[in-house]
Amino acid sequence: MRIAGAPISWGVCEVPGWGHQLNPDRVLTEMAGLGLTATEFGPQGWLPEAPAARAQALTPYGLAAVGAFVPVVLHDPGHDPAPEVDRELDSFAAAGGDVLVLSAASGQEGYDERPALDDAGWATLLRNLDRLTELAASRGVRASLHPHVGTMVEREEEVRRVLDGSVVPLCLDTGHLLIGGTDPVALAAEHAARINHVHVKDVRLDLALRVQRGETTYTDAVRQGIYTPVGTGDVDFAAIVAALDAAGFDGWYVLEQDTILTGEPPEGSGPLEDVRRSLEHLRALGG
Repeated sequence: MRIAGAPISWGVCEVPGWGHQLNPDRVLTEMAGLGLTATEFGPQGWLPEAPAARAQALTPYGLAAVGAFVPVVLHDPGHDPAPEVDRELDSFAAAGGDVLVLSAASGQEGYDERPALDDAGWATLLRNLDRLTELAASRGVRASLHPHVGTMVEREEEVRRVLDGSVVPLCLDTGHLLIGGTDPVALAAEHAARINHVHVKDVRLDLALRVQRGETTYTDAVRQGIYTPVGTGDVDFAAIVAALDAAGFDGWYVLEQDTILTGEPPEGSGPLEDVRRSLEHLRALGG
């Protein structure tokens, strides 16, 4: 089992006003201290944007690059996402990352609202997914679509439309799938061959249902603790790992527990402890 970290577990997020943003040195030092040997890059701009500088930013901490979460607008016929993705792939070439985690961005800030998508928008989105999958492959990188709350691919019927209408592999984000109404255990069992990357989140189902019913926003649910240390929520990770193992999954399990910080935690506390607990539980499942 290959396990990596992600800056969002320390509250580092691309959404404006998300919360207090920790600096890279603290986050990367704490990752390395937990024994993690690889990480996703985090949001654009958190690490240096120049490809060579971004690669060098990880070196002092002994961390390899897994790749990056890259939200891009895919549904607008007047917008070509390929140039921005190509620029991001430059950083992969410099740092060695091999997974391009795409999300179908809504074009709006944050993840609490999104527009409706018509048939023309869907045709554009699916066509762009195939184009970007091919573009990434041409540069030795595996593309993966991340179903995500507040994006154009959130709900179960949208996930299945992508599975039926494109060739892009999936990122199994256990949290966003569950919140969007997809059972991640069933998806892993049914479509293990399409899954090439995993974002590991445990979830409080009671809060997930409140988001689904529109009783609270996604952002407020994160503030209320919708994500819990792995093994303490309502996701059956043992079943997911077993299904992926049976299919010969050889990708990354990336620990991702989105959190919102109100300030700088004291040294040795804060997100560090939640990630430690999650890592211990996941390692035990990996044998």
